[in-house]
Amino acid sequence: MTRPPMVAVIGKKHSGKTTLTVRLCAELHRRGHRVMTIKHGSHTFNIDPATTDTYRHYHEGQAERVAMAAPDKFALIVRWSDELGPEEIATRHMSDADIVVCEGFKRSDLPKIEVFRQTAHRTPLYDPANDSARHYLAIVADTDVPAVTVPVIRLEDGTWLEALADLVEARIMNEHDR
Repeated sequence: MTRPPMVAVIGKKHSGKTTLTVRLCAELHRRGHRVMTIKHGSHTFNIDPATTDTYRHYHEGQAERVAMAAPDKFALIVRWSDELGPEEIATRHMSDADIVVCEGFKRSDLPKIEVFRQTAHRTPLYDPANDSARHYLAIVADTDVPAVTVPVIRLEDGTWLEALADLVEARIMNEHDR
């Protein structure tokens, strides 16, 4: 199994991470790429309500893994004691992706796209003095971002999404293939 190309969309709470992730994925899919995503959460979740059989298999039956198969989709819930990083998850479960777009994982070593909206926060996460700045691919912002060494793609530019997808294709997907 090989690890597919990956990029992480990061930002502070309510900055637009999900919206940017969805728009970027849709644009890359429109361009013919097989896109997969990983969403990082800081707390547990349930993908099915307590009234379902799969919920009972997992919670009452203490099954280590529960798969739900339907004619149009498949879900696998895996119980774990040690959280896997996005790279390991992608290698194990998404090796056939053209690109895996992660939402979150700001502490990972993945290439990062930060969404920064001054209307939501005063300052971005990006800090040129921090070692994590070397992992940045771009910042998508609604304002100028001073002292950056990466491209800043402005949201008011009517072609921002195309420019971001071009950057991901050139710097993440094409370089991964070399």
